[in-house]
Amino acid sequence: MAPPPPPPLAASTPLLHGEFGSYPARGLRFALTLTPQALHIQKLRPKPEARPRGGLVLLAEVSGCCILRSRSPSDSAAYFCIYTYPRGRRRSRRRATRIFQADGAATYEENRAEAQRWATALTCLLRGLPLPGDGEITSQLLPRPPRLLLLVNPFGGRGLAWQWCKNHVLPMISEAGLSFNLIQTERQNHARELVQGLSLSEWDGIVTVSGDGLLYEVLNGLLDRPDWEEAVKTPVGILPCGSGNALAGAVNQHGGFEPALGIDLLLNCSLLLCRGGSHPMDLLSVTLASGSRCFSFLSVAWGFVSDVDIQSERFRALGSARFTLSTVLGLATLHTYRGRLSYLPAAMEPASPTPAHGLPRAKSELTLAPAPAPPVAHSPLHRSVSDLPLPLPQPALTSPGSPEPLPILSLNGGGPELAGDWGGAGDAPLSPDPLLPSPPGSPRAALLSPTTEGGPETPASSGLLPPTYGDPVAIFPGGPLDHLLPPLGTPLPPGWVTLEGDFVLILAISPSHLGADLVAAPHARFDDGLVHLCWVRGGISRAALLRLFLAMEHGTHFSLGCPQLCYAAARAFRLEPLTPRGIITVDGEQVEYGPLQAQVHPGLGTLLTGPPGHSGRES
Repeated sequence: MAPPPPPPLAASTPLLHGEFGSYPARGLRFALTLTPQALHIQKLRPKPEARPRGGLVLLAEVSGCCILRSRSPSDSAAYFCIYTYPRGRRRSRRRATRIFQADGAATYEENRAEAQRWATALTCLLRGLPLPGDGEITSQLLPRPPRLLLLVNPFGGRGLAWQWCKNHVLPMISEAGLSFNLIQTERQNHARELVQGLSLSEWDGIVTVSGDGLLYEVLNGLLDRPDWEEAVKTPVGILPCGSGNALAGAVNQHGGFEPALGIDLLLNCSLLLCRGGSHPMDLLSVTLASGSRCFSFLSVAWGFVSDVDIQSERFRALGSARFTLSTVLGLATLHTYRGRLSYLPAAMEPASPTPAHGLPRAKSELTLAPAPAPPVAHSPLHRSVSDLPLPLPQPALTSPGSPEPLPILSLNGGGPELAGDWGGAGDAPLSPDPLLPSPPGSPRAALLSPTTEGGPETPASSGLLPPTYGDPVAIFPGGPLDHLLPPLGTPLPPGWVTLEGDFVLILAISPSHLGADLVAAPHARFDDGLVHLCWVRGGISRAALLRLFLAMEHGTHFSLGCPQLCYAAARAFRLEPLTPRGIITVDGEQVEYGPLQAQVHPGLGTLLTGPPGHSGRES
């Protein structure tokens, strides 16, 4: 009988403790203590400090670590390097590098072993791997680096997606020691075509570097495959570089970070990706009037929300500000739409909502209140990053007195945070330890440049199979059967609730966020098995609708007591527009206008989320 797993460690439990020197400044000595959530740093010499400045490195802000060695043969020390992204005074993240000198032993081999012990322990904590209770900490505890396929839409985020990827994403995941390959998409549905021909066994995850639209293509491409049952289990992730970053906003909240936008949101999600960890994700199967079917991870919208989303496309050059402008225009020309909404209520009654999230309910749905959140591509162009000009320098540290350039340890071209503390001209530059067996995808092995030897750690083959045309998937669509739904156009079975009237909007949403800064369903979870239905009836004033959306930035719109705002938790729903013209979107993509129906498939997908936060907000 296998022994029971060890109990979880308390956040303050010391795991390692030791004394280190500093680099590049000489003469400083530090006591380091590693706990499950932070690295504590206390200055010992020349003047001990009880609470030294910068004496706490939260693991939630660490991307990775490595070991460096001096290029001077006479230096027997090993150097333990940590890459961090702390928040500055303006709450924005800034890259910082902390380097500590392991020099307690007489030989380099012994010092290297001590530095390796710390690097291994830190990496295990970052990736959620167990540490031996009383055993030796060695690099054998670490599995091979995860292999990720990055799909980048270079036109996302006002054309800044590729720049952000090159300057922020690639350096950070290289610091984390992740193995990756990168492909730029060139047109709509390119990502969908790529994943349909992908050899999925060679990858541990597919990560989109764009807005929500690229992930929509990836998920539907996986479910279009003949082997969809296995394909859809492939973990997928999102690094927000687009205009609409709703899922990234939900991932950011799940990770315990403060609400963020732009590069801060990208850095938060990149940190979570580096930590590893996944979560089951519900998917919504949507059947349209023509009989075609697609899968949604985000939302189905009709009325004001979809109008704003699609009409904002003409302002795409404004980035996320396009939604603000389109919202103002939509309020000025507010429309109502007549329609019929039917839904299958959730079978179980969740706990009552917290007072801040009290929800108005439909008359026929008085027992259904959401539970509060827990505390807390044509033939594909296979163009990998190694084919692209990406001048990422090798990690190196030099002193000002050296003929080498100033320190460029950071992979995005910046110097380490300690650059102002350089020692004398005699300090020898550091380089990645050549004696350490760098795992594939480590910062040393994963640096990518067409002018250097080697590229990213990639599978033996490209991982991409020749594209196929007219395969049976087009005739026999993949994905699970919708056992809760009768054919569209036929009567609904008993137990369904039907509402008919004039609506300003109807929104069916799966995760918590409708945008990076819009918390439409604050109680929603990735795998709650529910579709959260929100609708606003006709008769609401423009001012009241604006107040709803302003409150949605904090997830407090349900506490306003707006009589036109209603909510229901459901397993399936049917939407029948009775107005001849309008716009319907699925995950922000416009689909054919007409009746549709949808069913939740709990936990059908897998989302790369990183570890959950402890309180829903970082301290």
